[in-house]
Amino acid sequence: MSESRQYELIYVLAPDVGDEGVSALHAQVQEIVEERGGQIEKTDSEPPNWGRRRMAYEIGRHKEGIYVLELVSGPGELIGELDRRLKVADNVLRYLIVRVDEDLRKSSRASAAREAQRQRRRDARGITTPEPVASAASDESGESVETVSVSTTESSGTSSDTAPQLEVKE
Repeated sequence: MSESRQYELIYVLAPDVGDEGVSALHAQVQEIVEERGGQIEKTDSEPPNWGRRRMAYEIGRHKEGIYVLELVSGPGELIGELDRRLKVADNVLRYLIVRVDEDLRKSSRASAAREAQRQRRRDARGITTPEPVASAASDESGESVETVSVSTTESSGTSSDTAPQLEVKE
């Protein structure tokens, strides 16, 4: 079995399909994904994000469409089968399948490298990362407000080129 990868599947349905048509197509996609050894990690078709929207240009006679975004993980054979089935589906106006695992992997590696470099610089300067201590207080209106106090103090080292240390006061 080949390695599992992540893909974004976006498809646009005809606006006259309705909610039952959207859920029926989602069930078909989910069945294809599960029988090929994959899984749907996330489905996004609710109105605040996607849902029914006006399209940038007409597709056929349709000016609107129902957009559905799904995050799918599985082998490459799964994507071939999804592609084949979505091509022949009557109510699908357009679809797009994009592999996103490489992008996610690159961004996580870059983030880890930035954090490691930041930590090396802090260590070289002798700065320790303080743990902020939050204390609850109330303002004039009686609402609870969190306050955090952090002050700097000189380190106890004998060298004058050492950086100030951060000390948390309560």
